[in-house]
Amino acid sequence: MARVKGGLNAKKRHNRVLKLAKGYRGARSKQYRVAKQSVMRALASSYAGRKQRKREFRSLWIARINAGARLNGLSYSRFMYGLKKAGVELNRKVLSDMAINDAEGFTKLAELAKSSLG
Repeated sequence: MARVKGGLNAKKRHNRVLKLAKGYRGARSKQYRVAKQSVMRALASSYAGRKQRKREFRSLWIARINAGARLNGLSYSRFMYGLKKAGVELNRKVLSDMAINDAEGFTKLAELAKSSLG
């Protein structure tokens, strides 16, 4: 049986990594070994970043809801607890949008939360 050399597959693998490293500075986009390290780190960071983005949005929504709730004389935790007791099932994304764009509706929700607190 004839011997098979791996040159073509190695070249394909190198080109795939170098294509991902396009736009990197210096040797990071030219040399395979350095590019591979940079690409591996970049892919790991982008994976972590996708998780981080969700956390950051949630904290942004909470800050907006808190600001709206305090304008209506409630803290964030009391407001959310009041809504839960009243049976209102709106998520934080919708509530933060209401706090910004629909102040009257948010005020009604705040009144509902206050009344359910007792």
